Amino acid sequence: MDYAIGDVQGCFDTLQLLLKKINFNIDRDRLFFLGDVVNRGNKSLETLQFIKSLEDNAQMVLGNHDFHLLVCALTSHHPNRKDTFHDILDAPDKNTLLDYLLTRPLLIEQNNALLVHAGIPPQWSKKKALQQSKLVENRLQGGGVEQFLGAMYGNEPAKESGCLNENEACRYAINAMMRMRFCKADGELEFEHKMNADQPPNGFEAWFMHENRALENTDVLFGHWSTLHNIRVNRIYPLDHGCVWGEKLSALNLETHQLTSVRSIEIC
Repeated sequence: MDYAIGDVQGCFDTLQLLLKKINFNIDRDRLFFLGDVVNRGNKSLETLQFIKSLEDNAQMVLGNHDFHLLVCALTSHHPNRKDTFHDILDAPDKNTLLDYLLTRPLLIEQNNALLVHAGIPPQWSKKKALQQSKLVENRLQGGGVEQFLGAMYGNEPAKESGCLNENEACRYAINAMMRMRFCKADGELEFEHKMNADQPPNGFEAWFMHENRALENTDVLFGHWSTLHNIRVNRIYPLDHGCVWGEKLSALNLETHQLTSVRSIEIC
């Protein structure tokens, strides 16, 4: 069976509890993590080491916290006060773990579904989304990755039409697929507000509320937005259920769409 799992954020013990509940068997099952496997929880190192150890039985997309770890590890950017991935930065296998993250995509296509951390901007088709993910992946795996990472923070360009070069196109793609909550129909991004989907800032909507006919026959599974677990929108599956905040960690069976959840047992 294939399972998509929402934001773990270093909640290693709860992840093990969830895997026990779904009877995870490495000989038959695969796990697809929707990003933010590290940070805020207390066991980022154990979580990342475990996921990497599963080899072909686990895949993950990069989330904003995973990307933030890379930026802090490979540039002069310092961790924030609330960051809890110092165990990775101090680990003997740090470089191996960072190399693993550098080879992770922003988007995975699996079982007629797109798996992404934050979302797909409404002006993108599946082909376009996969192309933009690949653009960023190539830069992360190529030369000059330190300089590339150092240039990726920032909210501009907010519109894809405002991208003047490849770096700006990558920054827009990273912001859309790792950070987006609200946007306009043309894909203009907004990052000031983090409220519920039914409280959008003026002129914006939750990204999945915009019509996207190119994806109308495609499931989109994502994390990032922990207040969406009661949202019911056709073919949209929000799977960040707030584990690191004492709520739940969830896995969605990609064949049956059965959702399995466990209550967080972490103390963060």
